[in-house]
Amino acid sequence: MLPCGMPVTYPHELIKTLYARLFRALRPGLENSPETLLASLQDDFGLLRVTEAEGYRFLYFGDQTEQSCCFVADPAWLEYDYTRAMLLGLFWCPLPAQATLLGLGGGSLANCLLRHFKPGRVTAVELRSAVVDMGRRWLGLSESPDLQLKIGCAQNFIAENPASCDLLFVDLYMEGGISRLQLQAAFFEQCRQALRPGGVLIINQWQLGNTGNPYAGRMLNELFGDDYLQVPVEEGNILLFVPASGRLPLDRQAMEQWADDLEARLGYSLRPYVSAVRRASEAPAASG
Repeated sequence: MLPCGMPVTYPHELIKTLYARLFRALRPGLENSPETLLASLQDDFGLLRVTEAEGYRFLYFGDQTEQSCCFVADPAWLEYDYTRAMLLGLFWCPLPAQATLLGLGGGSLANCLLRHFKPGRVTAVELRSAVVDMGRRWLGLSESPDLQLKIGCAQNFIAENPASCDLLFVDLYMEGGISRLQLQAAFFEQCRQALRPGGVLIINQWQLGNTGNPYAGRMLNELFGDDYLQVPVEEGNILLFVPASGRLPLDRQAMEQWADDLEARLGYSLRPYVSAVRRASEAPAASG
């Protein structure tokens, strides 16, 4: 078994391409603004930094790996396309739901769920206690009693908590890239077993180049079948939506109405991600 949190590393040019896509998703002009260093510290897993520019704060793993973005005026605001797309999981899972996040990051997704969707509980599992400390001090991480924070390995937590949640968000990345856990069938089997009946597993994966397929797409198809749902986004990520059992209905009209009902509350529309939803069987043919 590989150590918890060990990343997969990728060629330098691929990393540059992915983060260039990420910056294009930010507000106009932000990528050219100087960033002020607010905090830095070293833990057992490497360097953590928080910077600020134009009303945003950024959490970095290492010197260059931007991991999270916080809009200081509203820490529940989701700036990145991939985090907004992850919200589609709530369409299939009626509230109040018990939500578990594997990977806390800066805490914006947890904040968003707590403020706008009011689930029964949000549990966030984070490998690095220093990430939680940074989130509390600099990134507006919620102090709500409905947020439970667990420090430790995501794989150990999932293995010890079967049938424990309705929504399971998997977003595990380290400085060097995606966690190896997100390429292991046994881990995803445990994640699915952590869902209650009717639950939904939401996975943030990287696309394999420009193929429109996730890393380890063939493994995912063998594990989940070929009709789980996907949403590719501009930043180079691809979101996967997997039901606890059966098949998720794809009623685009109902989803658009749901997105419209949420728009005033969120401040942005989820319609672009509804339009991008497809079954894995409709994706380009996987080659790896």
